[in-house]
Amino acid sequence: MDLRNPYPYTVYDVEWDFVDYQRSCLSGKIDPSLLSLKHIYYLDLSWNDFKGIHIPNFLGKLKSLRYLNLSYAAFSGEIPHFLGNLSNLNYLDLDYSRHNNDLGETLFSKNLNWLSRLSSLKYLNLGGVDLSMAGVSCLHYVNMLPSLLELHLSACGIDSNQLLLSLPTLNFTSLSVLDMSANYVNSSLPSWLSSITSLRTLDLDNNLFFGPIPDEFSSFKNLEHLDLSFNQLEGQIPKLIGNFCTLKTLNLAANLFEKEGIQDVLNGLTDCSNTTLESLDLSLNGLEGELPASIGRLHKLQYLNLDQNSFSGSIPESIGNLSSLRQLILSVNRMNGSIPESLGQLPQLVHLNLSQNFWEGILTESSLINLTKLDFFSVSTVRPIPLIFNVTYDFVPPFKLREIHILNCLVGDAFPVWLQSQTELSAVTLSGTGISGILEQWLLKISSQVEYLDLSNNQIQGKLPFQFKFPKLVRLDLSHNQFSMSIPLNFGQLMPNLETLSLSDNHLDGTIPPSICEIQYLSIMSLRNNHLSGEFPRAWSLWSEISLVDVTNNNLSGNIPSSMGIPSSLTVLKMSNNNFGGEIPSSLQNCSLLSRIDLSGNNFSGNLPSWIGSKVKLGILQLCSNSMSGHIPQHICNLSNLHVLDLAHNRFSGTIPKCLNNMTSLRSEEFSYWDVSDFGEQITIISKGRELEYGNSNVNLVKGIDLSSNNLEGEIPEEISSLIALRTLNLSRNHLHGKIPSTIGNMSSLETLDLSHNHLLGEIPQSLSALNFLNHLNLSYNNFFGRILSGDQLQTLTDPSIYDDNPSLCGFPLSTKCPGDDKPTSSGNLPVQDKDEDGNEKLGLYASIAFGFITGFWGVCGTLLVNKSWRYAYFRFFDNIKEKIIVAIAVKVTRLRRTNL
Repeated sequence: MDLRNPYPYTVYDVEWDFVDYQRSCLSGKIDPSLLSLKHIYYLDLSWNDFKGIHIPNFLGKLKSLRYLNLSYAAFSGEIPHFLGNLSNLNYLDLDYSRHNNDLGETLFSKNLNWLSRLSSLKYLNLGGVDLSMAGVSCLHYVNMLPSLLELHLSACGIDSNQLLLSLPTLNFTSLSVLDMSANYVNSSLPSWLSSITSLRTLDLDNNLFFGPIPDEFSSFKNLEHLDLSFNQLEGQIPKLIGNFCTLKTLNLAANLFEKEGIQDVLNGLTDCSNTTLESLDLSLNGLEGELPASIGRLHKLQYLNLDQNSFSGSIPESIGNLSSLRQLILSVNRMNGSIPESLGQLPQLVHLNLSQNFWEGILTESSLINLTKLDFFSVSTVRPIPLIFNVTYDFVPPFKLREIHILNCLVGDAFPVWLQSQTELSAVTLSGTGISGILEQWLLKISSQVEYLDLSNNQIQGKLPFQFKFPKLVRLDLSHNQFSMSIPLNFGQLMPNLETLSLSDNHLDGTIPPSICEIQYLSIMSLRNNHLSGEFPRAWSLWSEISLVDVTNNNLSGNIPSSMGIPSSLTVLKMSNNNFGGEIPSSLQNCSLLSRIDLSGNNFSGNLPSWIGSKVKLGILQLCSNSMSGHIPQHICNLSNLHVLDLAHNRFSGTIPKCLNNMTSLRSEEFSYWDVSDFGEQITIISKGRELEYGNSNVNLVKGIDLSSNNLEGEIPEEISSLIALRTLNLSRNHLHGKIPSTIGNMSSLETLDLSHNHLLGEIPQSLSALNFLNHLNLSYNNFFGRILSGDQLQTLTDPSIYDDNPSLCGFPLSTKCPGDDKPTSSGNLPVQDKDEDGNEKLGLYASIAFGFITGFWGVCGTLLVNKSWRYAYFRFFDNIKEKIIVAIAVKVTRLRRTNL
């Protein structure tokens, strides 16, 4: 009885229709009247929806069954042990491993002893069944099935304790397929695997296997599919894999193999007289070296993925021999040289990814001319000099792309004809390509199906080219161009499904159209660095998914709308350098996910909101250059994950809170992380005496406190010294008094310290010289006294202005001498000894000379006076020397005379 849903879901099947699937689903209870079919031997209920009911116990009474398939039918609960009564069963499939379980329930088994009674079983698939409670019995009972040919235990929650590393007796030696992927096995590869010499498929991917691939794997003479990807295997990829001449699929991606030796494996695979390899995946391994030319002998290869390694050199010309190749992925490597024209000889190629390498030179149309089936093309270079597309202007390629991604490659000033011919695109990236214009006619042709459009980092001028609807567009990036004029008033209606919008770094003016709030699923909106004016749209509440809003560096004004806090999804709010005013709205406290607020450079007033630190746990708070006042509240210390606190250039008064040491992320040198958007997220802070901008890769490393240019008073709290991870501390231009905390040397990560323009006094604490990373220091305009410290790092800070207007400071680098100093030495910071000390040193020198002379004279002459024989020998020696010298002089004179004659 075949009741399988005729519309099963297939991974990556773009034509699959959920509505058709749902309409064809069987559901409800399974009627026991099925037992009347006493001779039923085949039952398939797969791909239906039984809404989480349990597998009926009465199925165990259908003893004639040889085939039972309940996969992907939404059963749940414990597998009934009555299934063990089906002694004639050859095929049992309960798989649910490749499907999202919306019910939150799944099939499970606490004991698999019922399996041992299925002695005729040849096919067993328990994929997705929770076996984590089955104990060590998992493989024990499977090993009692001598006829088993296929075993699928994918995503069963099996751990190392349940996978026996050795089995006394192996009964399923006829096994041809073993799939234990996506489990939690953390061990070396079990020794019993090599005893299953009949294996054709071995899939152990997505586990935690470690150690080398054992040499015993050489016993797999019939292996066709080997997948060990996403483990922690190490050592060299063994050469024995190159001897698997029956292999069709080899996947070793995402392991920890040694960088060298891959050439031997590839050469081995190509040495097979009749190579059968169709798929090779070595991605995410960090492998090095050049691709050997012998790779061109894998003439049946259809899929080659070497993504995210460190391969260098050029693509071998022999790549053009792979006439069956459908996918070639060489992205994120260190490959260089020009892209060979032989790529154009791959008529079956569908997917070509050459992005993020070091390509150079020119890409000609010969590399594209015969790629008739190509539907995905990606190329980019990380060199400062871009790759150049050198194709004739009217060249029309033979393919129709679905996706194109070109970055840092010059395609020409005008929009080339070969790109205009691509009208079936769903994803477009033309970033850093040098184009200065975009054809609205081309946009119109792709508008109905395009989902991803990135034209950033070009020189496109004029108004935004949107006069028609983009119903499927999800991501739009036109940043870093020269677009001008205003955003269309009906922008929201034109792009109703937009999720990510970036129009930053252009010359747009006018207002932000209210229709933008009608884009219901908008998540990221970046309009920074334009000339936008007017008030921000009020209808924030229409945004249910908004996460990031960045309107930095515009001319926007008015108050922040109170509706801003209604979508609680807001994570990043950046509105700095505008003309906003009023108080920060209390509605923002509803945004519990808020991690960054930057409202600096506006006209905000009022006190620091009480909800900051109580209801919102920020990582960055920047409110500098506003008109805010009042005390800095104690509850700000509850921001345990705070990295940056910038309240500079306001009117805050009172004292610095002593509880700042509660900010645990500033007390720990361990790396702390908060979510960073992948959409060009940046942070600008004042550090090291200048404005610094940090991007995505290092924004999590920024840790600083800036309370400068306020009306703060009192002493610097001792507790601030416990912030050992702080890199920037600026308390300048306040009314602070007292001494610098003596424990300031504990702030071992400090790079910038500015305490200038206060009323601080006392000696500079000795511990300051322990700050080995300090490269910017300003203590000017205070009342410090005493000698300026010298230390390893402080000696490099030679600018005298660091200590300006501290009348009682002395020593290097100031010209003011400290008491007792005569004149500075060449190093400028060591005092000169006084005259008494100098005289004593001279007396010691003279005494040493006299003692040495007396000792040397009497050591020689005294011995000659006392010992007569030594005295005679000594003078005889000098007589002999004297005679030899006289004779040598006489001979020399005689020779000179003869020469003159």
